Amino acid sequence: MYKILNYIDGELREPETGGWIDNYEPATGKVYSLIPDSDERDVAHAVAAARRAFPQWSTRSVAGRSDFMIRIADRIRERHEELAQAESTDNGKPLSLARKVDIPRGAANFRYFGQAVTQFHSETYDMGTNGFNYTLRRPIGVAGCISPWNLPLYLFTWKIAPALAAGNTVVAKPSEITPMTAHLLSEICIEVGLPPGVLNIVHGYGAKTGAAIVAHPDVPAISFTGGTTTGKAISAVAAPMFKKLSLELGGKNPNLVFEDCEYESALATSVRSSFANQGQICLCGSRIYVQRGIYERFVADFIQRVEALKIGDPQEADTDLGAIVSQDHYKKNLAYIQLAREEGGEILCGGKAAPVPNERCTGGWFLEPTVIAGLDIGCRTNQEEIFGPVVTIQPFSTEEEAIALANGTSYGLAATVHTRRLKRAHRVAAELEAGIVWINSWLVRDLRTPFGGVKASGVGREGGTEALHFFTEAKNVFIQL
Repeated sequence: MYKILNYIDGELREPETGGWIDNYEPATGKVYSLIPDSDERDVAHAVAAARRAFPQWSTRSVAGRSDFMIRIADRIRERHEELAQAESTDNGKPLSLARKVDIPRGAANFRYFGQAVTQFHSETYDMGTNGFNYTLRRPIGVAGCISPWNLPLYLFTWKIAPALAAGNTVVAKPSEITPMTAHLLSEICIEVGLPPGVLNIVHGYGAKTGAAIVAHPDVPAISFTGGTTTGKAISAVAAPMFKKLSLELGGKNPNLVFEDCEYESALATSVRSSFANQGQICLCGSRIYVQRGIYERFVADFIQRVEALKIGDPQEADTDLGAIVSQDHYKKNLAYIQLAREEGGEILCGGKAAPVPNERCTGGWFLEPTVIAGLDIGCRTNQEEIFGPVVTIQPFSTEEEAIALANGTSYGLAATVHTRRLKRAHRVAAELEAGIVWINSWLVRDLRTPFGGVKASGVGREGGTEALHFFTEAKNVFIQL
């Protein structure tokens, strides 16, 4: 059985506990590798290594740090197919999606921040004859980065890259459900000669390994992406220790389709935004609101498109939906579908386990894409994050009603608006309680823009200058003339 290893102080190491966690392939339901069951001792070793490496890494020239970032990006690109295969196997997502989105974005994160840090500037304020102020931005120290299972390499590198580029050293924990590409990133760091201790990757359970990173007194900054409940627990520990926090949490994103939309584009985009990566993207539109004038037509066409999606072996080129990431998450999705029935929802399509696509996938966790109608905004199905191929659909009459429905949950991560009217697009976007609004599109990302949510969807922003600001501390200096 293949053993994934921790990456600490430039070396691949077994866990101090000597214990291992089974790593399952979602498409088959079988264990295919083992993960370190690390604890606070492994985290302590990693933090100590990061602290030793910090003085030299933080004072290395910007060009020197940038060079390592670009080398890592190049090596990810060179190992693209191996990484894509690993991501698909580990996560259950279609191989085509991993090839097109996950791995290229992992390389892009390192390349972008490797270049962005060379353009990172600070402010100067002229006070005339009195003097002037200028701002220094200095790395914080050891950054703790904890990432989720849905976009493993994509989101892991999204945190690590700006932290390293800004001059911090890092102790990172990938999800124990999808650890393989993080392990391969360890190999890449060794291959490019990244100095020992600059990046440390510790595998294990969140309640044990992740909690030890959050609580460690020598880790002054925590960047976390994951569930809102876990985010609350992290805040409860980190806030009294006065750590910097960036929390990208859950979502229950609305998708507003107005009568004046570009119909075919809105329909195709809605199918994609509902079920990409089996609906396991925090930005998926899980609540669809359609204006009454086109509601019946849209629902009929939407169901037809959804039923045509192919649920299949993630390794097959024409698979649209692969396997749910874990057995527990598969059961959670089925439980929410049953809850929707109990709340009076009508299952328009899906609603049950999908047939096993082939003999290899016997035992895998496959679920039909599910569309539910007839539920009001206050029910649990419309209020709680399901994070799977399950969406609700509902009509609305006026712009004001659409905005009220969209804002009617505790979440505020993203929203999508389909309309041809420019004034309406601006007006609705301004009123939506969300950190990101897409007009007539979905999941169009520019790494320069701020990323994050409001309300229960998070604290702080990632991306571009926002990320480099988070991973540095500002110091004002005044010069008397």
